[in-house]
Amino acid sequence: MYIIRRGLYAFQSGLSRKNKQFVLFMIDALLPPVILVLAIAVTYNGFSLFDRLPRVFYMLPALSLTGGAVSAWLGIPRVQLKSFETTAMLRTALYSALVTAVAAVLSRFVVPGFGVAGITIYGLMLFLAAVSVRLGMLHLLLWVLRNGQPKHRVLIYGAGTTGVQLVAALRSHDRIVPVAFIDDNEALHSMTVAGLRVLPPSDLKDLVEQRDIDRIILAMPSVSAPKLARLTRQLRQMGLQVQSLPSFAQLVGEEELIDNLSPVAPGQFLGRDQVGDMLAEGEQAYRGKAILVSGAGGSIGSELCRQLIPCGPACVVLYEVSEVALYTIERELQELAAGTGVEIVPVLGSVTDSRLTRMVINDHHIEVVFHAAAYKHVPLVELNPLAGLANNVLGTRTLAEAANDAGVGRFILISSDKAVRPTNVMGASKRLAELVVQDMAKRSRGTVFSMVRFGNVLGSSGSVIPLFKEQIAKGGPVTLTHEDVTRYFMTISEASRLVLLAGSFSDVETSRGGDVFVLDMGKPVRIRDVAVQLINTAGYSVRDEAHPEGDIEIVVTGLRPGEKLHEELLIGAGLLTTPHSKILRAREDSLSELEMAKALRALRSAIAVGDHDGARRVIKTWVHGYRAPVQETIRAIHP
Repeated sequence: MYIIRRGLYAFQSGLSRKNKQFVLFMIDALLPPVILVLAIAVTYNGFSLFDRLPRVFYMLPALSLTGGAVSAWLGIPRVQLKSFETTAMLRTALYSALVTAVAAVLSRFVVPGFGVAGITIYGLMLFLAAVSVRLGMLHLLLWVLRNGQPKHRVLIYGAGTTGVQLVAALRSHDRIVPVAFIDDNEALHSMTVAGLRVLPPSDLKDLVEQRDIDRIILAMPSVSAPKLARLTRQLRQMGLQVQSLPSFAQLVGEEELIDNLSPVAPGQFLGRDQVGDMLAEGEQAYRGKAILVSGAGGSIGSELCRQLIPCGPACVVLYEVSEVALYTIERELQELAAGTGVEIVPVLGSVTDSRLTRMVINDHHIEVVFHAAAYKHVPLVELNPLAGLANNVLGTRTLAEAANDAGVGRFILISSDKAVRPTNVMGASKRLAELVVQDMAKRSRGTVFSMVRFGNVLGSSGSVIPLFKEQIAKGGPVTLTHEDVTRYFMTISEASRLVLLAGSFSDVETSRGGDVFVLDMGKPVRIRDVAVQLINTAGYSVRDEAHPEGDIEIVVTGLRPGEKLHEELLIGAGLLTTPHSKILRAREDSLSELEMAKALRALRSAIAVGDHDGARRVIKTWVHGYRAPVQETIRAIHP
């Protein structure tokens, strides 16, 4: 059998397209006379008619010529076998009808006794033969083509219209074998649809093992994306390849292909009015100035750069450690600054590199520094405390000293509400960075140092909105650390305006600097409310005990090491006003010059020898209000 199949495979592979069309043409030409002989035998119960009326043989070549001509006219030989069922069945019926009509006319003169019954039998037999021969050739061809080739045995999940259409399309494929349908509808179970059995999902595991299934196709375009995503994860855990198919109506444009996860405006989750365009009053502070933005490729740094361009600075130096981020923001700003006269200078490097920071500040005569470079992801910094402290604390010290020594006019540190009575290394590192800036402000040679502290920035890298949207796209669950956790929120544009305004206020308010500027952010927002709103905005519903048919589940995972239930913005009490009603100023305690020197010396020593415990002791000693995570948790992270 193998030799026969290999021989047939070699034969069909050697035929050109024209050769194959000629074979099909000859079949259409030979079928009419052959079927006539068979129809006469059926009508007259044998072949005796040929003895009594030998002129019947004259009909055979005439019908052969007619069959060939009609077939060529209808283009049937040009239809590929695998497309015959869908594109040529009607043509075959017309072919049979025309040839039968010619046979009817000829039989009146040649076989007067053949009659209507004989012609009817002939027409039906001709149509069935024409269809059967091609279908038989198709199955023979598929049998030959599948010889020695890997076959994908697939299950179709969904026995609806899309699934049935998919099976019809796959049947003619030489390497894909549809095995069965899987469907949740109990009414369809054990039925046969499009020639395949419909089985319940409970039979899936056994069917995969018994029938050697390696792929499953989801043909359920009407099912919501979260449910499809959950089903996909379950099937992939069984070792199956999973593919999802839209409806055929969607593919041809009759129905819209909808992405329910449409863009969401972060500002809609604030629970307050956004701070409007307040930069105009501080714009003059940056006009014609040379400005350096560290962390220029990050969420805040990049938005700072975008908002600086309309202020008309002479030069914006993009200081960034990530090559990809620097490349991306530099290309964007070059287009944004085209025709404005603003020079864009990309610098690839770390703020911990003292030589590079001093060289860049001096070479470009920097007058304003916005220090946004920091490691800010709480769990990552908790796992990597030395890297976080080195970058956030020592990097700030390096850049601040370089700015002070070069006589930079203003230095603005971007800080975080997690610096207030921190419970994690990231927050503690930001508080130490604030202490560094406060120390520099007290002994500055002319540089005005200040800090901007704000809450979570919606839409920034690592914020809840991108995380929740990603989880919703995967079908959930949306993870929440605590039901009652709250955070202060602001948009990226608000945060950037605050930073720019804080820089412009420094000269106005005090020549000593050291101020902490905060935004009046209203009431803190409950994170669960944000998750529910995002799910509803995406067009889905929350799935819980009260609504088991919902789309997305919210799962509480517990507070992470060092994570607070509620964040704060101020360490001490009391706020002072600024020229803008929504921006407030705080004067907070700082370390003495001697204490700061001891803290930095101890921190450098711990980092140099890789002493995690020593670094944590520095935090505990010098960061007021620091509450370390449970000791067991720390040991689990760094045994």
